[in-house]
Amino acid sequence: MPTPTKGPRLGGGPAHERLMLANLASSLFTHGRIETTEAKAKRLRPVAERLITFAKRGDLHARRRVMSIIRDKSVVHILFTEIAPQVEGRDGGYTRIIKTGYRKGDNAPMAVIELVLEPVKKKADRTAATPTIEEVSAEAVAASEESAEAPAESADEVAEDLVEETEESAEAAEDAVEEAEADNK
Repeated sequence: MPTPTKGPRLGGGPAHERLMLANLASSLFTHGRIETTEAKAKRLRPVAERLITFAKRGDLHARRRVMSIIRDKSVVHILFTEIAPQVEGRDGGYTRIIKTGYRKGDNAPMAVIELVLEPVKKKADRTAATPTIEEVSAEAVAASEESAEAPAESADEVAEDLVEETEESAEAAEDAVEEAEADNK
């Protein structure tokens, strides 16, 4: 869900907020990561991701739309030539917000917002690894046939093992009693 744009304007009016977010986005694209308050970082994220999406398109109209927000041509050039090719395989999530603690002066919650430029790792093809319904049912039938034959044999074997163990433990107990009586005499 996109961050709401109504409500408090980060301490100023809407025009001041637009300028502040444009400056923050410009700094983010120049440096790759910036430290700011958590509220500003959360308000900056949708703006920066939208600008990166325009940069991925790469056409003249997208460049002009970005230039209407970010006035510095060198930052727009960095965005279109360096950042956009690095995030080409990524469908979204171009930024990451990491909370860093509280500012010493006014105890404001601080955060680092940074560009995510690592290549995307594709997930394994799940359709090839997932068995079909027929394969699963065939395995279940085979397992039930094996288990139907095995319990009769295994139950007899288990019973014999239990009898042997109880006989051995009874003999061990009798030996222990005889030793104890011999020690007492």
